[in-house]
Amino acid sequence: MIRAFLSGIGEYILFIGRVFGRFPHFYRRIPEIFLQVKRIGYDSLLLIFITSAFTGLVTALQAVYQTRNYIPVSYMGVMIGKSTMIELGPVLTALVLTGKVGASIAAEIGTMRVSEQIDALQSMSIKAEDFLYMPRVLAGLIAFPLLTIYSSIVGIICAWLFAWKAYGLHYYTFFNNMKSYFHPSDLWGGLVKSLFFGLIITSIGCFQGDKTFGGAEGVGKSTTQTVVNSAILILVWDFIVAWILF
Repeated sequence: MIRAFLSGIGEYILFIGRVFGRFPHFYRRIPEIFLQVKRIGYDSLLLIFITSAFTGLVTALQAVYQTRNYIPVSYMGVMIGKSTMIELGPVLTALVLTGKVGASIAAEIGTMRVSEQIDALQSMSIKAEDFLYMPRVLAGLIAFPLLTIYSSIVGIICAWLFAWKAYGLHYYTFFNNMKSYFHPSDLWGGLVKSLFFGLIITSIGCFQGDKTFGGAEGVGKSTTQTVVNSAILILVWDFIVAWILF
């Protein structure tokens, strides 16, 4: 088991190295990169909106409940702003998109592998790293930070709406206090996390899809493995990046 685990890590690192080696030639795949950015980013806006909206509502509710009689309600914007930008925005966005984007990539690549479409590309001297994997990984690095910003904005606005309706907290008090205690590292920390998460989800989806064998059953296993591995690595890298940055 240990040998298989270490072997899998080594294969993944080599795979990432081959994909990164194709980055200097990204201009050849610009149309495909834009297509993948649309699939990862634009097509996920509604899902992220719903998730972020209710996350903001729950965060506001819990912030008041857990700090009642300790911290004034007027400082709710500070707590919600920091927690959303640093943690909730990037992490929840990544975990949600693991099931949508990561599983979709793994299923797509896995189906191409078991149906020998990737072998057909190689027979025509077309590298899968250049034609399939690099555009998806690069699109993830572009789309995930943008989705994280979008998620944070939606979550914070919905949290204020709840605070306004439930406690009469004026928008000036909410956002002015948030601005007073804002640090650039709050925003950059979340964006750095989202870059790692975008790389993890897209690269693992491509890696597991490329390793698929065994027909439809193999595609299902690769998809499941992608979601499980991505979710675990997201939480691990969340701690590592937070430890380094903060």
